[in-house]
Amino acid sequence: GELVRKLKEEKAPQVDIDRAVAELKARKRVLEAKELALQPKDDIVDRVKMEDTLKRRFFYDQAFSIYGGVSGLYDFGPVGCALKNNIIQAWRHHFIQEEQILEIDCTMLTPEPVLKTSGHVDKFADFMVKDVKNGECFRADHLLKAHLQKLMSDKKCTAEKKAEMENVLTQLDNYGQQELADLFVNYNVKSPVTGNDLSPPVSFNLMFKTSIGPGGNMPGYLRPETAQGIFLNFKRLLEFNQGKLPFAAAQIGNSFRNEISPRSGLIRVREFTMAEIEHFVDPSEKNHPKFQNVADLNILLYSAKAQVSGQSAHVMRLGDAVQQGVINNSVLGYFIGRIYLFLTKVGVSPEKLRFRQHMENEMAHYACDCWDAESKTSYGWIEIVGCADRSCYDLSCHARATKVPLIAEKHLKEPITVNIVQFEANKGAIGKAYKKDAKVVMEYLSMCDECYISEMEQLLNEKGEFTVETEGKTFLLTKDMVTVKRFQKTLHVEEIIPNVIEPSFGIGRIMYTVFEHTFRIREGDEQRT
Repeated sequence: GELVRKLKEEKAPQVDIDRAVAELKARKRVLEAKELALQPKDDIVDRVKMEDTLKRRFFYDQAFSIYGGVSGLYDFGPVGCALKNNIIQAWRHHFIQEEQILEIDCTMLTPEPVLKTSGHVDKFADFMVKDVKNGECFRADHLLKAHLQKLMSDKKCTAEKKAEMENVLTQLDNYGQQELADLFVNYNVKSPVTGNDLSPPVSFNLMFKTSIGPGGNMPGYLRPETAQGIFLNFKRLLEFNQGKLPFAAAQIGNSFRNEISPRSGLIRVREFTMAEIEHFVDPSEKNHPKFQNVADLNILLYSAKAQVSGQSAHVMRLGDAVQQGVINNSVLGYFIGRIYLFLTKVGVSPEKLRFRQHMENEMAHYACDCWDAESKTSYGWIEIVGCADRSCYDLSCHARATKVPLIAEKHLKEPITVNIVQFEANKGAIGKAYKKDAKVVMEYLSMCDECYISEMEQLLNEKGEFTVETEGKTFLLTKDMVTVKRFQKTLHVEEIIPNVIEPSFGIGRIMYTVFEHTFRIREGDEQRT
């Protein structure tokens, strides 16, 4: 931790900082494993007996079991359904009814352009390797980690070789496709099941792809999250709320992630139920009026700063955490408090619950701050709820892609006068020069910001022309096609793109946590559970 701070203060190369952070994360994982091993015996769940009980009493079981089953897919039995429905009912009462949240129900099938815009098509992927003979797939980083740990545990492994492999493990999250391929060759990684050779790593998108309609001309995906449906209905929801901010919308439903090698029961699955809230708020007013209701809660927090410094999580009053800037704002703080109250109400042990802040290098592509509610289980600390500040990422992306403004109007107490700078296009000249592409050029010019316009104005004055690139084409614009117009405008309302605070609940993971935290074996009568 001290080394990371020192490197940042000295503005060391980013690669050195990343290596130090990775080393710190590796040591943290080792420490957590030791903590788990040192737990009192009466605090450790006999997972085999628990899972046997759950399956024997048909809480849940592997789907399609009479056909051999499919990894990562589970069916819930009568008792499992009852528990799941009770948790969802408690969630609806705790959040939707008490917070007056607007609930919607969106389709699971999602056209490709939506998820291309959100970043999921390009970024929602892991590296995968295949058994060259039977085609069995493995997640590359997980397999490499397990292989190196096995080699390091060998008594014949030299200290030098062990140090080399430890260095590889610390950098595991940062390796690209070719680097992973080289490591698989260097360490002679084979299939752990058959011992066969493996294919080079390939990027594997975790979404289930399909085709919408019989023609095959509309590619789509089963949704990886419920959030996108809420963002696309933002305008309708804002109208329903009479144009007022803040407001929140929620959705409960199934999502799908084509995990490469799902395991650990309900913790890593391919189809799962999510309950998500999108709280839309004015970015300049991230204060929650009901924060004082949860400000006195004492919660185990594990901030990014504590992780970088090598410190452990510590209990902190929620109000102090917001006041001291540990938690960014009171809206995020309010939802962390409400999440804590909900989880402890449905059966999660407060002594085995913490909130961990994401470090910079593990933040999702859409988030600017994120805290995970993590529960302590026999698998270690697992995420069961995420609470992310998505800023205005999603609304901005979808607005740019569709040319539909996803904004809210904020009425000003007093009118303000602003300076406007915009392109004024000569439709006739642009139409004559670019014909059917003229509309594309006009739309591009209408979306440009003041800084860019000023730069292009300078080029017009110096050279009499400038070029723009849009939709894969380059267009040359001259003085007779476009000019720059400057004027003042009095505003009575301000257009803003709302920020979004998103609590996201994995119902299956919450259920598994409740199973572990409440499972008991009668002393002296282990057959009765």
